[in-house]
Amino acid sequence: MSWNPSLDPTMPDTTNLDSIETVIVPRARDLGGFEVRRALPAPKRQMVGPFIFFDQAGPAEFITGSGVDVRPHPHIGLGTVTYLYKGEFEHRDSLGTHQMIYPGEVNWMVAGNGVTHSERTSEETRKAPSSLFGIQTWIALPEDREDDPAMFEHHGKEALPFLEGEGKQLRLILGNAWGERAPVTMMSETFYADVILQAGAKLPMPDDHEDRGLYVSEGSVEIAGEVFEAGRMMVFRPGDAITVTAGPAGARLMALGGETMNGPRHIWWNFVSSSKEKIEAAKQAWAEGDWEHGRFQLPPGDDAEFIPLP
Repeated sequence: MSWNPSLDPTMPDTTNLDSIETVIVPRARDLGGFEVRRALPAPKRQMVGPFIFFDQAGPAEFITGSGVDVRPHPHIGLGTVTYLYKGEFEHRDSLGTHQMIYPGEVNWMVAGNGVTHSERTSEETRKAPSSLFGIQTWIALPEDREDDPAMFEHHGKEALPFLEGEGKQLRLILGNAWGERAPVTMMSETFYADVILQAGAKLPMPDDHEDRGLYVSEGSVEIAGEVFEAGRMMVFRPGDAITVTAGPAGARLMALGGETMNGPRHIWWNFVSSSKEKIEAAKQAWAEGDWEHGRFQLPPGDDAEFIPLP
């Protein structure tokens, strides 16, 4: 559909640098020929809205026969979001899900009380050279939903709201913003969007969410006269009118945020919880490795190996 950022399509011009609470420079990690840049959690910022983990995966190039192998591992107390710009992943989980994901689609897995999953480059893709570039995020669950049963949803790109016009393209991945709502089941107020801007195009950030952030995946943006290159996350002051302008080469952004949590979360390995005791219980259950009767099971079709407890 055509671009319609809000009922009032004017662009706020009052943005100033005081509106930026935090600028985050992600930490790079080499996972053996595959680089990940982690923006959240950061030393000065654990979450943006409910987003508690944010990784840029790639860009990476793989030769024939190679790819990514994220072996089965557990989660509690969070939802995982996989969104790709390039490449594909083959997802399997202990619910019995077996789902491919391609660019523009979304995989949403709610761990709740516990789930195990793997993400790998498929055997079909390994038959030729391949590329991978995308974003992996975790969303902390509200405290009263942390023990919900696990669930999984996949939505194709045609199911996600898409806005286009005035030099910008925006696909709403999760939640509600810019007058649209994505079909993914959410547990709290959230927004998450993939935005492509041509040179000089302007994006108004939604003003109906408490917490708002922006990650520059490619290109650069200008905010209040300051330029921010790729690999930067900006977190904005609540309530301020924010407009982002793409740099001379354009930009690709991930806009994110939503309702703040009722307090910080404990994070250990792949576990997130409002309670240290719940994390300790999950650690013990994974260490016991009772895949038949225990809290965690391995994904059907990918149960020959797993990531051990650190």
